[in-house]
Amino acid sequence: MASSPDPDPDTYLPDPLGPDFELRHLPQSADYEGPVRATLVRYRKPPAATRAVLYVHGFNDYFFQRDMATEYAAHGFRFYALDLRKYGRAILRHQRPNNVRDLAEYYDDLDAALAVIRAEGSSTMVLSGHSTGGLIISLYAKARPTADLAALVLNSPFFDLFQPWYRKLSVPLVTSLGAFLPDLKLPASLSDTYGQSLHRAYRGQWDYDLAWKPNRVFTINAGWLRAIRLGHRQIRRGLNLQLPVLVLHSDRTAYGRKWSNDFHRSDIVLDVAHIRQLSPRLGSKVTVKAIEGGIHDLFLSAPAVRAAAYQAVFEWLEAVLPPA
Repeated sequence: MASSPDPDPDTYLPDPLGPDFELRHLPQSADYEGPVRATLVRYRKPPAATRAVLYVHGFNDYFFQRDMATEYAAHGFRFYALDLRKYGRAILRHQRPNNVRDLAEYYDDLDAALAVIRAEGSSTMVLSGHSTGGLIISLYAKARPTADLAALVLNSPFFDLFQPWYRKLSVPLVTSLGAFLPDLKLPASLSDTYGQSLHRAYRGQWDYDLAWKPNRVFTINAGWLRAIRLGHRQIRRGLNLQLPVLVLHSDRTAYGRKWSNDFHRSDIVLDVAHIRQLSPRLGSKVTVKAIEGGIHDLFLSAPAVRAAAYQAVFEWLEAVLPPA
């Protein structure tokens, strides 16, 4: 799972996804665990264009969606993806996966990635984020008004916890503890059914590294929960973003820890009602659209649903972006 630091961070290296992709490690300042890096993945067949998209994955996740790159390239976008610090390709041996104490820690990763992308010739920048990635890039756009972003595309953004009311009762206490005991381990509340619905070794259609995206999610800690809840608080207060934002989500949520075929056509990670309610607080140019039959990561849904999600994205981008 973990790997060693790259000795030459200015060089692209072969990527596990195959010859159409390459990666570049982006060293960052050390934190409370030691050396840190993010990892930028580049699609090697870019169109002759100055539009680019940078995709940011969710929690317990990393970038592996080859077809996402080809879809964006076919619609005139250079495609990049970022494995954030302590996720996927960026994990180092001394790090706890996903460990963060403030979501602003990720802003340096995004700054570094966008600087590389712009240096490689792109000028119209779209940020795309799934789940926790959607939360992070929304907060980043607020914190970096000078980043000159053209638009945000959010895929089932994580704007609130999806838990029974009785479990939520302890959240404020644990959130407070996170300021003083950030390494306090917490039981993960996600079952393995979502992972089962995705990976082809179980009940899904996708192949990815289970060491980087395990069905039983990595252990979380109180510092992580505090960082997430502070981010949620910012969303609830409103971000007043001035750029166009597209929010996509499934048309319904399914419940239960035992397997159901309904899990292949519903969001079983987040409550889509939360997404609908909170998305308008992002700013004045927010478009919210439900994708019928979508799962939590809409772009891992069944082929016809996936096609509808991509169609919604590219029709919207053509409407809101300046001419290519």
